[in-house]
Amino acid sequence: MSEAIRKLEPQALWNHFADLNAIPRPSKKEDKVRTFMVEFGEKFNLETTVDPVGNVIIKKPATSGMENRKTIVMQSHLDMVCQKNNDTEFDFDTQGINMLVEGDWVTADGTTLGADNGLGVSAIMSVLAADNIPHPAIEALFTIDEETGMTGALGLQAGYLDGEILLNLDTEDDDEIAMGCAGGIDITAEKGYSTSNPTGDKAYKINVKGLRGGHSGIDIHKGFGNANKMMNRLLFALQDQVQISEIDGGSLRNAIPRESTAIIVTNTDISATFTQVRDEIIEEYQKIEPKLEVLLTETNMPTTVMVEEEQTTLIRTVYTIHNGVFRMSPDIENLVETSNNLARILVKDGQIKVLSLTRSATEAGKMDMANQVKSGLEMGGFKVTLDGSYPGWKPNPDSKILKVLQNIYQQMFNGQPKIIAYHAGLECGILGTNYPDMDMISFGPTIQRAHSPDERASISSTQKFWKFLLEVLENIPLKA
Repeated sequence: MSEAIRKLEPQALWNHFADLNAIPRPSKKEDKVRTFMVEFGEKFNLETTVDPVGNVIIKKPATSGMENRKTIVMQSHLDMVCQKNNDTEFDFDTQGINMLVEGDWVTADGTTLGADNGLGVSAIMSVLAADNIPHPAIEALFTIDEETGMTGALGLQAGYLDGEILLNLDTEDDDEIAMGCAGGIDITAEKGYSTSNPTGDKAYKINVKGLRGGHSGIDIHKGFGNANKMMNRLLFALQDQVQISEIDGGSLRNAIPRESTAIIVTNTDISATFTQVRDEIIEEYQKIEPKLEVLLTETNMPTTVMVEEEQTTLIRTVYTIHNGVFRMSPDIENLVETSNNLARILVKDGQIKVLSLTRSATEAGKMDMANQVKSGLEMGGFKVTLDGSYPGWKPNPDSKILKVLQNIYQQMFNGQPKIIAYHAGLECGILGTNYPDMDMISFGPTIQRAHSPDERASISSTQKFWKFLLEVLENIPLKA
């Protein structure tokens, strides 16, 4: 499958992407890809360093005639979101990504593609490996664990980088240039529950599947269905007729939940209630979630179920958790200011775990939303932890490198780029804490449906991005 990828233009970039995607690289399991990057840097006799937290830094001197330009940091993250369809057999810890070419798109076979942020990594590798691309001195920063905590960026200490300008290659629309992003915080709620023997005579599995999913920051305003919320809505309607044995919905905090399953027991005919609520949900979402399925099938009788009082508390607590956009920015048009993603619900073996990710463009808004979710969960008897907090990246409309990119884009593509702040978490805000004087900007090729198995990268957009990047490198400002 990778052979078709290797023939695409620009071949250097796509070949590096194929090499990279052959290496397993889940978040927090970057050992293999870290070794791969170190060997890459050493292969080209470039100064290569691994910092104490595991980020890889590769430095390359300026090409002839570019020595008087400002040193730049080119930055992307090594890890990828690992999501697959339920019917796809795949082990992200041991297998490389199976890629396909479909028209203008590169996709993966039933899994996430890793274009987020593999295309950025591959573009930087292409520049480092080339001997015919004019560029100033480069410090290539490959961070770890961006997708599940940004611990690489958080752990990068002052003194490792000398660059005055940072080019973050981690946005997902080729006509956008980002100058700011949201911060985030993880909410983890846990509690035990009492069980009893089931008293019904039939057991069923409820499946919610076929949702779009997507990035819990970039896609949160699009109104996509949340499988955890849909499942809870069904269970709320059925709560007086069923006993819950298990719930397993969603996966990663930064992915909108696409699927959820529940095992229930009953001694009554629940088909009428189930059908009514199922049809309501499907009708509400038919235009935006055309592949949504809500299924009820008989299954084996479980050995235990949740006791009635605790079941009621769980269902009602989950109902109170805000999901989706909480507030739009009053300052920047069409920017989501604050949101929450109800990402994961697991009920099994006497333990409940509920995971959310709150994002906001403001620190106050982030904590207000997090405290609202935390309070509701605590009233439901959960022990709640707030951790993994990271700052946003405050927009700087006076950025000098922003103006350089605007001018280049206009000249190359005969139009103005969209200057935006993202509701996703970029590492620029974090990196700015230890490098406050660095002028930062973010751009990249068009990637759709990131954080889901429907992720795909545009071939023509990647060509556009590559040409733009080369022009940017050649026009980095002179040293002061």
